[in-house]
Amino acid sequence: MVETVIHDAHVVVDEGWEIPGGWVALDGGRVHAVGGPGDPRPTATHRVDAGGRLLTPGLVNTHHHMYQNLTRAYAPAINGSLFQWLTTLYPLWARLDEEAVHLSTYVGIAELLLGGCTTSSDHLYVHPRPNLVDAQVAAAREVGFRFMATRGSMTRSVDDGGLPPREVVQDEETILADSERLVARYHDPSPGSLTRVALAPCSMFSVSESIMRSTAELAEQHDVRLHTHLAEDRDEDVYSQEVYGCRPVEYFERVGWASARSWVAHYVYGSEAENRRLADAGVSATQCPSSNMILAGDTADAMALRALGMAVGLGCDGSASNDAASMWLETRGALLLGRYRHGPGSMTARDALSMATRGGARNLGWDDEIGHLRPGACADVVVWESSPLTLAGALTDPVEAWLRTGPSRAWYSFVGGRELVRQGELRLGGLEDVLRRHRQVATAIQGLG
Repeated sequence: MVETVIHDAHVVVDEGWEIPGGWVALDGGRVHAVGGPGDPRPTATHRVDAGGRLLTPGLVNTHHHMYQNLTRAYAPAINGSLFQWLTTLYPLWARLDEEAVHLSTYVGIAELLLGGCTTSSDHLYVHPRPNLVDAQVAAAREVGFRFMATRGSMTRSVDDGGLPPREVVQDEETILADSERLVARYHDPSPGSLTRVALAPCSMFSVSESIMRSTAELAEQHDVRLHTHLAEDRDEDVYSQEVYGCRPVEYFERVGWASARSWVAHYVYGSEAENRRLADAGVSATQCPSSNMILAGDTADAMALRALGMAVGLGCDGSASNDAASMWLETRGALLLGRYRHGPGSMTARDALSMATRGGARNLGWDDEIGHLRPGACADVVVWESSPLTLAGALTDPVEAWLRTGPSRAWYSFVGGRELVRQGELRLGGLEDVLRRHRQVATAIQGLG
């Protein structure tokens, strides 16, 4: 007998493998078996009738700044460019403490779960006080969510020609020592783990060249992944030429980051030659559709990068630049941007779903276990719910209908076989109290008390 069987679903097992009217059996935190309507289902302790709904692997969010939901839709910043909203919000983020980070991470994860996400990384690069990543890991463990914490960092303040205030940057010795501590304490590379750690200097305009090099060496030493922003804004290109005498991708290569260990956020302004070099080196990228559109910038050419062999995932980005944390919304945004850029025959809903699952798993170096539902994979499963009204007439292709209609949200979500969403409702008993405290902390951080 297995723990759970979800049946009567259109099951997307993996790229190129779908089972209409299928079922998925979950046991011991793993996908035990999958089958079609004619295959005998194993007996189970718990059965979920999907009622003909779409079932997919849990979506994987590979770029986020969860603490920023404390400044969601902050009026003085909403119409600024990338650098303008950063300089407006940095002083507010300097007020972060362990409680603020714990609450914002819990809220961010809860929101992601409803949007079909079962694994997320988070890029916490503002450290006005110690032990903030510890607070994130504690929140993720409370929920039972699969989480890759990234130890972000900034060393260059406005006093050194950077953007952030001095209160949120740290010296290199502190950053490297804390990076080693966090990897030793929380990084679990074992199969089926819920918590892993990566190292993530913020961006070239906020960290020194030496911390980029030292972080790459530390990641190699401890066999963890590397993450940063790259080629996100045209101002970054100007800055790189002035400070480093080269383009951002050349700098990235120079400091030892051009390897299969690295995934980069946004990656909008690489040249064709640079794209090919990074793809050949095994670097992967995250597209953040909503953030790019809200900031009125350009966006990564995801399908062109994928054609070069680069893994491209999707990310919600922070709530200061994208005020919603729904991976369904980002997957739909990727589909629309790809078709808008290259025409109606250029991208399908399955391409976008591949980015949100397999692509994201490859970003995190986790595609052996997540991003698909082949037997033996982690039991991270989403059954999707759309209203009957929006699905009226959508009879021929459930995957295309999933993104072309909408909105859609998780009806059931399982992480490691544990049910975290049931019939569209989060199974988090402490959420109401967390939201109350989150409002109090956000009010204080925004100076509205």
